[in-house]
Amino acid sequence: MSIHSSVILFQGDSITDGGRSRNDDPNHFLGHGYAYLISSKLGVELAAKQPTFYNRGISGDRASDLYARWNEDTFSLKPDLISILIGVNDAWRTVNDEPSGVTDRLGRAYRHLLEETREVMPNTGLVLMEPFILKTGATVECWDTWQELIGQYQHLVRELASEFGAVWVPLQQTFNDALEQADAAYWLWDGVHPTAAGHELIARQWLSVVQNSPLAID
Repeated sequence: MSIHSSVILFQGDSITDGGRSRNDDPNHFLGHGYAYLISSKLGVELAAKQPTFYNRGISGDRASDLYARWNEDTFSLKPDLISILIGVNDAWRTVNDEPSGVTDRLGRAYRHLLEETREVMPNTGLVLMEPFILKTGATVECWDTWQELIGQYQHLVRELASEFGAVWVPLQQTFNDALEQADAAYWLWDGVHPTAAGHELIARQWLSVVQNSPLAID
């Protein structure tokens, strides 16, 4: 089943947000990250069909925050395909012993979100992106904890992708392989947030996986 491209939605945290505007200015509403790069490429290739791309990533969001705004920022847009990248802020709150990270809600909130999406929009395609980190900047001090927690999240999200029939986009190995060309900060300046080059890596991997999957956008 390919997606006959009409409405493509990118959801997530600051990595997806990419400094996007909160208005309808076409020059800014997709941000400057991977969502913009994917949309620009597909927008040219599919111009005859004039697909619509939305970016509703919000900086700082955890999975529970995503679920809390799912009605207005997802269902109301009636997307044909939803791409989700979430998890690093769940880990960040836990690693830093913040009050909002006392309990780890990633799995529970993510599952609620996917169950409700399948119930409300059973024919909408789902793409789940793997959370990722590298050892530099913010992740250095508690690297072992970061690595263990993100590793758990990666396994969890992959299992959810399988359970809910979503396309899984692996990203950790993509960044690990990129270390052969340049150091960690070149790709993820603080170990979490991508640089321009890091966003390009994500966009290329997303397109490679999704466009060669049953959810290929045409």
